[in-house]
Amino acid sequence: MQYKSQAVAKPYFIAAIGLFTGQILFGLIMGLQYVVGDFLFPEIPFNVARMVHTNLLIVWLLFGFMGSAYYLVPEESETELFSPKLAQVLFWIFLLAGAATVLGYLLVPYATLARMTGNNILATMGREFLEQPLPTKVGIVIVALAFLFNITMTVLKGRKTSITLVLLIGLWGLAVFFLFSFYNPSNLVLDKYFWWWVVHLWVEGVWELILGALLAFVLIKVTGVDREVIEKWLYVIIAMSLITGLIGTGHHYYWIGTPESWLWFGSVFSALEPIPFFMMTVFAFNMVNRRRREHPNKAATLWALGTGVMSFLGAGVWGFLHTLAPVNYYTHGTQITAAHGHMAFYGAYVMVVITMISYAMPVLRGRAANSERAQVLEMWSFWIMTVSIVFITLFLTAAGILQVWLQRISATPMGFMATQDQISLFYWLREISGVFFLVGLVLYIASFFIKGGKTVSA
Repeated sequence: MQYKSQAVAKPYFIAAIGLFTGQILFGLIMGLQYVVGDFLFPEIPFNVARMVHTNLLIVWLLFGFMGSAYYLVPEESETELFSPKLAQVLFWIFLLAGAATVLGYLLVPYATLARMTGNNILATMGREFLEQPLPTKVGIVIVALAFLFNITMTVLKGRKTSITLVLLIGLWGLAVFFLFSFYNPSNLVLDKYFWWWVVHLWVEGVWELILGALLAFVLIKVTGVDREVIEKWLYVIIAMSLITGLIGTGHHYYWIGTPESWLWFGSVFSALEPIPFFMMTVFAFNMVNRRRREHPNKAATLWALGTGVMSFLGAGVWGFLHTLAPVNYYTHGTQITAAHGHMAFYGAYVMVVITMISYAMPVLRGRAANSERAQVLEMWSFWIMTVSIVFITLFLTAAGILQVWLQRISATPMGFMATQDQISLFYWLREISGVFFLVGLVLYIASFFIKGGKTVSA
């Protein structure tokens, strides 16, 4: 059954894909600046392009999570959203605040932006991924709390399910851990220690709960497998994710002045982190194989299966490759880290948001699935984007291995910039792969403009 208030998810999904496109464009600008150092300089310096690229990633995924929650929660709770009007107002506040912040990065020198936005009152700027000015951070907290109020009240007045419980814990955890972005101690060790409480405990902690809940919801819809079966899998996966992810924070504490015990805690529990992602892959394929009906939206099913596989490869395998302390000693901060980051974010979070959009948008437009022609185009986009990110990861991995050897292990180690010259071929190949990724994204967007489709209820 479809609920009228689910329609508020549509602008969130549209904004998410628009911002995703912006993120990829700035990624291509950065990639070219690696090999053509003065490209778009001084209009868009590398540090600004990097801030915009990473901040757009965070913001568009948050739009995707919020839109997914607005679609999922009424259906799971079997009741209309507590306040659709509040959801609409929050959308425009969040979108305008995000746009203003990006324009601030592009048009105002960062130090000037810090002075203009009260960083002297409460210093929160200047840290990777948390570069947002103080007013933006405050705005994110206000939007997040109002959003959580809306979602929580909807759940409280309707049916309670395991999926909404896991989703709520993940979303509340997201908001709570973001509060540590306001804590910026002068001691560098303390700063880094708590900085990871936002960055790591988001992507390897509470975001995994959101991922599990969204994937479980879509699999119930497209497979018809009993809810009880999927919920049992969900609980096991989430338990393993939290155990390995929370203690696995220690793999960031190796070299920042923390106790030596983190070498063991970080290594052992981080080495276990591939397990929940492998379980997620098995879970997705198992549910599809046991399906009791053929859902017309084959593209959404493909994205759901791809989420399991790519999150296991990116977050699991590539994370494991350099998470052990004796290995991480050499690889930390190299292109191997970038390789892991690109595939992990795409596999775990980009793909699950696209899975939700691919399932929900046709329903919001009055059909169970897009036309067969549109789905074929969408599945082409799936393969082009996924293969492209695999090649991006492989090229960055090769660059990272060579970088480690030339810069950190060789008997005659080279300087950083000299090493970068030696691995520039891999940067060119990464850039070409990025162009193909953008082509795949354009095809994905185009698939929604092809008319027709099954108008039966989902």
